[in-house]
Amino acid sequence: MKQNNQNTNAFLIHISAFAGFIFPFGHIITPLIAWQTLKERSPFLDEQGKEAVNFNLSYTLYSFILTLTFIPFALGTFFRNFNNFDNFHMDFDFNTNNILGFIGFGTATGIIYLVGIALVIIASLKAKEGENYKYPFTIKFIK
Repeated sequence: MKQNNQNTNAFLIHISAFAGFIFPFGHIITPLIAWQTLKERSPFLDEQGKEAVNFNLSYTLYSFILTLTFIPFALGTFFRNFNNFDNFHMDFDFNTNNILGFIGFGTATGIIYLVGIALVIIASLKAKEGENYKYPFTIKFIK
C-alpha cells in the first residue's frame, strides 16, 4: 500500500471517533468497523486501529465510572433535603456545598470531554504524518 494512502486511512480511523456526535456509541463502532476493514492492509493500520478502539473503550469506561461516582452524591443531596417522610415535603435548599459539588462534577466531566476530543485530534494528525501514536491512560482491551 502506498504510504500516503496508508496515512490517510490511519487518520480516518482515528477521526471516525467523532461519529459519536452523530449516533450513540459511534465513537466505538465506527473506528472498530474501519479498523476491521483496513487491518489486513498494513501493520501500521492494524496498530493504529487497535489504539483507536482501545482509547475509545477506555474513554467510555472512564466516563461511565465518573457518572457512577456522581449518582450517590446527587441522591444524597436529594434525600438529605427531605424534611418529613409523612408529608412528603421537600426543601430544595441548595446550599453552597451542594452547588460547588455539582459545579465540580460538571467541571471534571467537561475537562474529560475536552481532553478526549483533543487526544483524538492529536492522534489523527500524528497518524496523518505516519507516526505511531499511543494514547495516554489507555487500557489495552485489544492486544
